[in-house]
Amino acid sequence: MILRQLSVSRRSLTIAAALVGMVSLAIGAHAALNKRSLDAAKATEATQIARANKASRLALVIGNGHYPDASAPLTQPINDARAITAALRREGFEVDVVEDAGRDDINRAVGRLKAKINSESVVMLFFGGYGVQAGRESYMIPVDAAIWKESDVRRQGISIESVLETIKQHGARARIAVIDASRRNPYERRFRGFSHGLAPVNAPDNALILSSATPGQVADDSSGQNSVLVTELLNNIGSKAAGAEALFTKTCIAVSRASDGEQVPSVSSSLREDVHLAAEMAAEKAGG
Repeated sequence: MILRQLSVSRRSLTIAAALVGMVSLAIGAHAALNKRSLDAAKATEATQIARANKASRLALVIGNGHYPDASAPLTQPINDARAITAALRREGFEVDVVEDAGRDDINRAVGRLKAKINSESVVMLFFGGYGVQAGRESYMIPVDAAIWKESDVRRQGISIESVLETIKQHGARARIAVIDASRRNPYERRFRGFSHGLAPVNAPDNALILSSATPGQVADDSSGQNSVLVTELLNNIGSKAAGAEALFTKTCIAVSRASDGEQVPSVSSSLREDVHLAAEMAAEKAGG
């Protein structure tokens, strides 16, 4: 009787031990499965974040210097485009730069930009070259434009306002533009008595615009490698202390001082949030 009870007890212990082992294995398998699922979720999230970050700071930089209708090439816009490109890339922007761009070149570049924009994108447009006011709009002039009358500007130029609107329609979070194109040009003098500079480029919804001169005024190029506007902007672009709007205002003051008041840039802003060009500050803001 006692032996039978001992035998039953041993079988019970063996069964219990087996059950415990099975439960332990099940718990371990479940934990491993959960860990794998968590790791996979983290990897997916990291991939999504990386993709979003890659497309969250975009720039289209255009530098036009060789216009057949001009008496001499413009040297500063090409230098400016290269310097701005290098500075923006250091700050984490994905930059598409085009030099001596014709109308089709600019349209293709805008198309490439549109394809990369997402809802978190901060998009910057830089244009250096000749600009012409037609009606109430300002136009970037491609190097292959043939302009003899004001209507040619609308047909062959690229409206700055239309590019900014296109960026908005594709869902960009914020838009920034730097337009260094208030130069005396060979086009306006064909149908006007003198060069008018550019029309006011008013910032559309959630945008920031820096123009090289007060609307309606022209700015002659300096003798430096870069334009006065770009020189001062480069001095401030990596500032860790200021948002883009404060940075642009600081640049305007510096340009006015450097030119003894002969060139006074303008800033137009409708930003709903603080946007930083400096990579560290942008990362801190994104991280909350």
